Amino acid sequence: MSLSTPMRILVTGADGQLGRALRSESVRHAEHEYLFADRGMLPIDEPDRVRALFSEWRPTICINAAAYTAVDRAETEVEQAYRINAAAVGWLASACRDSGARLMHVSSDYVFRGDAHRPYLEDDPTDPQSVYGASKRQGEESALREAPDCLIFRTSWVYYEEGTNFVRTMIRLMRERASVGVVADQWGCPTYARDLADCLLRIIDGGRLHPGIYHFCNQGAITWHAFATAIRDILESACEVRAITTAEYPTPVRRPAYSVLDTTRIRETFGIVPPQWRTSLEECMHRIQAASA
Repeated sequence: MSLSTPMRILVTGADGQLGRALRSESVRHAEHEYLFADRGMLPIDEPDRVRALFSEWRPTICINAAAYTAVDRAETEVEQAYRINAAAVGWLASACRDSGARLMHVSSDYVFRGDAHRPYLEDDPTDPQSVYGASKRQGEESALREAPDCLIFRTSWVYYEEGTNFVRTMIRLMRERASVGVVADQWGCPTYARDLADCLLRIIDGGRLHPGIYHFCNQGAITWHAFATAIRDILESACEVRAITTAEYPTPVRRPAYSVLDTTRIRETFGIVPPQWRTSLEECMHRIQAASA
């Protein structure tokens, strides 16, 4: 299937961080036609509405950026997490299969156990330790079962200049407090939503949608504490960033101690080299500061 001609691209979850980033980045890929569907337009957990929209709009590609992302709340809202992150993915995948569209689905580092000692490869065994992670793994399985030609992109620590995320939370706290405590024994890779959006659209532009699972995150493994310290430095804040342990910051869900993702496959397959995390953080914070000026 050649995708060198303009595509009709359906983006679900258009009101989320990645959805907003895709909308913004789409102006640089204006040869395609887009439908940005927020939950009001397309609740992906309502299969009849999914079928109706696919029948009416006939997308060539569906980028599923919709997800249940409340990691802690998922432990008590189990049914809702599985309905959106697993069942709904299957409904989207079957709609893609039946209409001839291709599915590009976004997943998470939480599908892994999170205690590795080297970056996770796409083919490493999954072993989620939370309801959220288990629901995302089931979503991957549903996508592959219903639409074997799909592409799945696992990512981690996503942030954007809008919405609720670690970067914006840290900026707010550093303006309000003299010090903040941030976990220093959890390792991962931040992902700027604009970089992920650019990656997905460049793959579409390339015209070769090779099926499979891919990892995408910004380059460089760091701790949350190191991430917060960089935010503080770019902000030129006097706030003290104290290193604390996971035990000192208990949450309903056990966070991965090490969930660094290896991005070799996406580089070798599509020639896409993710930017360094610090470069992307600086760009995001520049945009945040420019918007508030």
